[in-house]
Amino acid sequence: VELLGKAYPQDDYSNVTEKILSKVGKNLHNKKHHPLWLIKEQVKDHFYKQYIGRRGTPLFSVYDGLSPVVTVQQNFDSLLIPQNHASRRKEDNYYLNRDHMLRAHTSAHQWDLIHSGLDAFLAVGDVYRRDTIDNTHYPVFHQMEGVRLFSCHELFSNIKDGEGLQLFEQGHRTAHKQECHTMEAVRLVEFDLKQVLTKLMTHIFGDGLQVRWVDCYFPFTHPSFEMEINFQGEWMEVLGCGVMEQQLVNS
Repeated sequence: VELLGKAYPQDDYSNVTEKILSKVGKNLHNKKHHPLWLIKEQVKDHFYKQYIGRRGTPLFSVYDGLSPVVTVQQNFDSLLIPQNHASRRKEDNYYLNRDHMLRAHTSAHQWDLIHSGLDAFLAVGDVYRRDTIDNTHYPVFHQMEGVRLFSCHELFSNIKDGEGLQLFEQGHRTAHKQECHTMEAVRLVEFDLKQVLTKLMTHIFGDGLQVRWVDCYFPFTHPSFEMEINFQGEWMEVLGCGVMEQQLVNS
């Protein structure tokens, strides 16, 4: 398969159709004035204005030109997704071959971006899943995600008597935290995470937004949550999030 200037040998895993290949490289999220571009710019603008780093520059950097062709390692293994996990199935993904695929989520870039030394970033891109087309599903869609890592100082500096608090402990995994995180650290990260995302959704949808948080499961975060907003009398999921698995950060 020839794609974005590279050749990928086919094997028993190859299942990308011509129709899907024709969509790769359109980069609608980078086409000026396209609805996806407008939403991306709205989110970027909000993060640039709301979250300023120590030097007065935006805290979050933005990556919207990363190739949608990733390795299976990037898409699954780097995110601690087990070998037998249902999300790896050929029926659900577009594989170029056993080693390369079209990313199924922007999370495929998390490990590389953290490894390059970043601790606050937004990743935007087209993602591909073998979905049946209906009014809420299409095999090509777009995601935008953020990652923020905290140091002990950043997390506890504004807390009264915060100098005695710790990020890590040798404890037990519960429904509310990972075994290596202190309860104080998780509560603060969770509070910050939910506050940041509620602010963002209010910025996009306007004031008076009804929000609810639902506990859920992702292989690469714990605890994990989905945010739902009340839209035309129905609860609609708008995002998923969580506290990144420390094992992923350590790796």
